[in-house]
Order: sequence, then structure tokens, then C-alpha cells
Amino acid sequence: MEIREIEIFLTLAEELHFGRTAERLHVSQARVSQAISRQERRIGVALFDRTSRRVSLTPVGRRLREDLQKALDLLRDGLARAEAAGLGAGQTLRLGVFGHAGYELRPLVDVFRTRYPGSDVQFNEITGGHPFTALRTGDNDVNVVWLPVAEPDLTVGPTVYVGGRVLAVSADHPLAERGTASLEDLADYHVVDLGPDAPEYWVASMVPTRTPSGRRIPRGPAARTFHEILSLVATGRCVHPLGEIAARYNSPPGIVFLPMPDAPDLHWALTWRSTADSAAIRALAQTAADLGPISLDRSSAAPVAG
Repeated sequence: MEIREIEIFLTLAEELHFGRTAERLHVSQARVSQAISRQERRIGVALFDRTSRRVSLTPVGRRLREDLQKALDLLRDGLARAEAAGLGAGQTLRLGVFGHAGYELRPLVDVFRTRYPGSDVQFNEITGGHPFTALRTGDNDVNVVWLPVAEPDLTVGPTVYVGGRVLAVSADHPLAERGTASLEDLADYHVVDLGPDAPEYWVASMVPTRTPSGRRIPRGPAARTFHEILSLVATGRCVHPLGEIAARYNSPPGIVFLPMPDAPDLHWALTWRSTADSAAIRALAQTAADLGPISLDRSSAAPVAG
């Protein structure tokens, strides 16, 4: 019995429905029926009882399901161990992050290193003006960016952390005295223009083009990097929303980070070039999926003045 036939049998044994089995395995319903009939002819006994209304396992089918599931689990475990051994040969993934985000990813990196001895992660800084460039040039293997990412050449993996937003303003800005900011406030001031290399839909998920009431949010002057943004903010030329992690690890003089309680949380996910998929990337993604997203402590977004 071939591996694909085993998968068809086990999926049908779980779904007990030929149509759902076909959809789940991305094959035709006829392919499922043919595979099961072939297995039954080979064994010489029915594996499923079928009527027009229901499908159920026969006693022989139930026993075969238990045996084949154990065999398939052993096969997958063996392949996983082989993959882990291959990853232990000193492979280092280049992981692109914004600013100090690498500090928040220490739990993920620690578990990855433990699971795959000899493997490591090297953090490279990326910027809002060029969020995907290093992936496409091959300088980074994986980036951590906020969602959504709708690039046809990129794969979006598990979410690694979730957090809110803060608004960076100059220390003498009128909003600084209030101690908080809202999305509606953005229409009264300019925000940074991140340039043509940052997709508009992606920028808008951090810095919307309009407020909740529909007022336009003016953009400009231009900046490409985090430090360029802070320089413009410090001189009072603009305000700018950032991930709340910015307030945790930065205290530049002349700048205040204000919490934005009405802004939806940002979800940050692993992203990589689809054609560059590798065992190491899949291993990091699986580790992230097993750990689940890290929730950033909102208390870190309390007003912080440099």
C-alpha cells in the first residue's frame, strides 16, 4: 500500500465522508473511491460499510486504522528526527526584525536552539521603508513583519507576537500633555510617508489613510528608517504610530510615546520567500506555531518621555 493510499484511508476513516475526504486531500472523489476499492480488493474484505446516507468502518477497517496510524506516526517521527539531525549541522537563519523586536523573540529562539542543537538565529534589522527587500534579495531568510502581508511571492507563517500601538510625538506637542492619543487625532497632524517600496495596504494597516470618522490623514515628510522617523518627530514636523515595542526599548530625548487604546492590536508573523523554503525555515515556523504568539504587556505602552 502506497503512502498516498494510506493517507486516503486514514482521512476517510476520520471524516467518514467521501466528499470531505476528497476536499481535504485536494483530490477527486473518484480518486478516493478507487483507492479504497483497490485496498479492499487487495485485502479481500470490506473496510467500510457504505449506504446512501452514511459511511462507517467495519471491524477490520477499525483494526487497520489503528495499525496504519501507528505506522504512519513512526514514519513521520523518523523523518522529523532525520530533519532535526540535518538542522544540527550549524545552520544559522537570518531573521529580519524591526528595531529591538529581537528581544521579544528570545523565548522562540531559545526553544528553537534547544530543539535543533547547532542551529542558530542571527538578527538583522529591517525598516518600514523596505519591509520585504531583504527577503527578495536573499539577505534575510525570514522577516518578522506586521500583518497583513499579501505578496504573491511570499509565504506568511505563524504569528509570533501581538501588541498594540503607540503614537510618537515631540515632548512639547499638545498631545503630550494629554497623555494618550487616538486614531482620530491623526487627521490633525502629518504622519511619515514611508515611500514606494512599502506596499500601501501594508502601511495603512499601521498608519491608516483615514480616521474612523472618515477624515483624511495627511502624509509627509518622507522617512525610510526608524531613526529617520524619530528625528522628524523630535523636531515637531510630524507624529507617527509605531508598535508599542518602540516605547519599551527606546527613550530618545525630546520624544514621548503615547498609548493608542482605540487602535486594533497588531499581529506580527514570520514571512519568507516561497521559493526559498527550507527545512530550517519550516522548523522555526513549527516552533513558533507550537509556542503560540507572545502577548506584549500593554503596561509597557504607558506614556514614556525621552
